[in-house]
Amino acid sequence: MEMIADILLVAGAIGAGFYCFILARRLGRFNDLESGVGGAVAVLSAQVDDLTQTLRAAQTTASESTVSLDHLTERAEHVARRLELLVASMHDLPEATCDHKPEQHDRMQDITMTPMFKRHQDMLGGSAG
Repeated sequence: MEMIADILLVAGAIGAGFYCFILARRLGRFNDLESGVGGAVAVLSAQVDDLTQTLRAAQTTASESTVSLDHLTERAEHVARRLELLVASMHDLPEATCDHKPEQHDRMQDITMTPMFKRHQDMLGGSAG
């Protein structure tokens, strides 16, 4: 009876060893950096690092833009105050009166009166003006 128990014990140990061997191979394939979940974890880790760097750069740019926008807003408010003062001072000026109308200028008449090639006229001894 003892011998049967020993044989069963050895068979169980061999079966457990074989089972552990199979599990070790599966776990090795599972953690393979090229095709398994280990590779996916490595890729995701690299992407997280890239996203973290991008986020930091975006935060830096946003804070710089905020400072620049604050500066521009202050300048705009200063210019708006100056414009308000200028408009207020314009109310104190007397209104300008215009006695004559500006002359209507016929543009077509100017086109027909002037020479077409002014550069050639200057070469032939025309006015230098």
